[in-house]
Amino acid sequence: MDTRSLWEHTLTFFPQFLSALRERAPADATVAVVGASDGKFVLPLAATGHHVIAFERDPVALHGGEVKLPGGAITHSRGLIDRLRMAGLDGQVRLVEGDFLDTEYAEHRCDAVWTSCSWHYSANHRRPLPDFVTRMQSLLRAGGLFGAEFMMPVEQRHTLVEHYTSPEKLSRHFTTGWDMLLTLRTNEFIERPHVGQLHDHTHRMGLLLAARSTN
Repeated sequence: MDTRSLWEHTLTFFPQFLSALRERAPADATVAVVGASDGKFVLPLAATGHHVIAFERDPVALHGGEVKLPGGAITHSRGLIDRLRMAGLDGQVRLVEGDFLDTEYAEHRCDAVWTSCSWHYSANHRRPLPDFVTRMQSLLRAGGLFGAEFMMPVEQRHTLVEHYTSPEKLSRHFTTGWDMLLTLRTNEFIERPHVGQLHDHTHRMGLLLAARSTN
């Protein structure tokens, strides 16, 4: 689905998450998206009938505003709220505006949770990575699906920050009570300029899918 997201063409393992979701959850399952941004993942989930809980703290991502594009141009970006309304999907999505690590979430139990390259942002370095992972895990009901794609270290400075992790390190948080479904990693690759990264840049990415035990 073309969501017209500013992040539309960045590399993602989201198709692997969707495949696991189709196998393990009903079409009307409740899915949390942590770091919803302007809807790259929220809109496709809602369009297929899922109920989505979208966590996002960035007011521009939610309400729209000016953004700088590669090449220096300034454009007005529609926010997630407008995108959902225009697609007729606002009734499928519950928006939770604020810092995910500080949000009261006891009522947000879900069948699946997904995040894309969110915890490596410096704003999330104030808390240990296990806090972020544990809070995501806590959203899930028995049998629920956990999905995360994340940045792996490329530069030496990244190795000093635990939030740039690997499938092996991350899997240590999924022991008793979890079934590991899939881990993947890329080699280093050059991604073209996009919002927030206005020049060619090098990445490595990893994926982890796990399911909470039903026992």
